[in-house]
Amino acid sequence: MPHHVERDGEGLPIPNRIEAKPVKRTGQIVAAVIVALLAAMLIHGLVTNPRFEWNVVWKYLFNERVLEGVGYTLILTFLSMIIAIILAVILAIMRKSANPVLRGVSWFYIWFFRGTPVYTQLVFWGLFSVLIPRLSLGIPFTSVEFWSVDSQTVVTAFNAAVIGLALNEAAYLAEIVRAGLEAVDPGQEEAAKALGMKRSMIMRRVILPQAMRIIIPPTGNETIGMLKTTSLVLAVPFTLELQYATNAIANRIYKPIPLLIVASVWYLLITSIFMVIQSMLEKHFGKGFEARPVGTKGKQAPLPGKTEGEPQDDVNKTNEAAFLGYNA
Repeated sequence: MPHHVERDGEGLPIPNRIEAKPVKRTGQIVAAVIVALLAAMLIHGLVTNPRFEWNVVWKYLFNERVLEGVGYTLILTFLSMIIAIILAVILAIMRKSANPVLRGVSWFYIWFFRGTPVYTQLVFWGLFSVLIPRLSLGIPFTSVEFWSVDSQTVVTAFNAAVIGLALNEAAYLAEIVRAGLEAVDPGQEEAAKALGMKRSMIMRRVILPQAMRIIIPPTGNETIGMLKTTSLVLAVPFTLELQYATNAIANRIYKPIPLLIVASVWYLLITSIFMVIQSMLEKHFGKGFEARPVGTKGKQAPLPGKTEGEPQDDVNKTNEAAFLGYNA
């Protein structure tokens, strides 16, 4: 009966193969048992503790006021993030501009909004109509006005909440976008200029698509953070989002803990959905950056200068060249 010969990934025989025994990992097993025991104790305590009042949680989980709060929270999050992303791209491009005025304005904006608490900013936006009673359009530094309107009709509580959240978030996203832009090889821009492309087209077609691989992960984290920051719009005051809705019910029925759990469940559910979307975006914009063998089942034809039986040691080099070619 022929003896079985083990072979490596290239199909070559492995002589005198050592049959190594797996190392015993007692410490890992003990740690896993301890963690599992603590997790079981936590779950048991959550389920059996009557003070959590799970019957109240299930009663108000799909309450009309709570669902309305979920809707407004999502609207605030999406609108604020869309405005913030647009502003962040503009600010990041201004930071990279050759014009010192544009760089200075961008730097001051980021410095100011990152340096002051978001709650304080929201309070100021809530007092906007007190600070500036009317919005007008006319000749600067004169009393000539072509158009004016009462501030309260424009900067409503909802609009003030969106503006306040967006302006604050734009300062943080601007630094994320700038880091992504600077991560792209400068040769990309030089090559595009050599092809006669305009600066705006270079940014839109060459730089930003490659920078998105760097920008997406922290932007996803900022989006999740924005979801929870909407609970601060009470400072405006805007009183229709999720946290205020659950607090109002808790104050009415004198049961704060179950309603806090209701809010937590909805925040966790929405955050989980955002994380899935973030993962999908990361995979989409990360295409072409993972080194992988070419061909069926990871095999490929012999490289130039190689025979059928020689190890294909140049697979990694080929992948590196493909990576650089994608950038070029």
